[in-house]
Amino acid sequence: MASTRGGGVAVALRSAVDEGIRMITEPPRYDPRVDGWPLMDGPWTTIAAVAVYLYVVLVLGPRLMANQKPFSLRQLLIAYNAAQVIFSLFMFWEHLMSGWLLDYSFRCQPVDYSLRPQALRMVTLCWWYYISKLTEFADTIFFVLRKKDSQITLLHLYHHCLTPLETWICVKYIGGGHGTFSNLINNLVHIIMYSYYLLAAMGPEYSKYLWWKKYLTAIQMMQFALVFVHSAQVFFISCSYPRIVAAFLLLHSSIFFGLFLDFYCTAYSVSWQDIKARWRIKFLTNVIKKEKHQK
Repeated sequence: MASTRGGGVAVALRSAVDEGIRMITEPPRYDPRVDGWPLMDGPWTTIAAVAVYLYVVLVLGPRLMANQKPFSLRQLLIAYNAAQVIFSLFMFWEHLMSGWLLDYSFRCQPVDYSLRPQALRMVTLCWWYYISKLTEFADTIFFVLRKKDSQITLLHLYHHCLTPLETWICVKYIGGGHGTFSNLINNLVHIIMYSYYLLAAMGPEYSKYLWWKKYLTAIQMMQFALVFVHSAQVFFISCSYPRIVAAFLLLHSSIFFGLFLDFYCTAYSVSWQDIKARWRIKFLTNVIKKEKHQK
């Protein structure tokens, strides 16, 4: 049984590799529905935006702020975080109404390239999701202006550089389908995350409502675990969604899970031994409860 399952995984991984090679030798045709859409002509504008972002937050910004006092930006931060909550709510609702609450399958959902209103609604939503990742550059710029250098971590920069590029590819080639589940979950997480930032920006009198800060990182790790499991399904069933994209989502979610776990352990002084001990205690507790129930 185990050998059969292992053989199936090997075949699926081989299929993903073959798809990757085919994409290099025979580049896929872009989605004609996005012809003429802003920023969709080619990837260079997005690549340039990421390069400018890195220059501003790593070189220009720190240089200009070297002899300056940190800016407060309280009102601007309140407005920005409130806008991000509303934007995320809008996209979360659109993901549901474009498919995930209607006829999308959680097991396998191919991309619908048709001109059906629902399919067009989904690809339009993918474009808005891409735009949202460009607006999130402001997160880091605010850190620079407030001299919160400790917040500009490798995890933060990796996330803000990668997501605009991958979402551009999503809109250009695979606007819809199985992979948009990760967007749906990300929108939900961002509703929670930017709500926290909104409360934090409103001043110290609201600090009593921020006791759940520690759980933000745990929620983000849960996000990547869900995406990993959801994407992995494509390798075990017959599904016309590109396996190379599912493989990328597996890699992407694994890297982010590891980075967020490392951040969690560092920020809250939690060691691997602590994590193992907690899981061991939970396991033993469940075993004891089960034995008592059987008696």
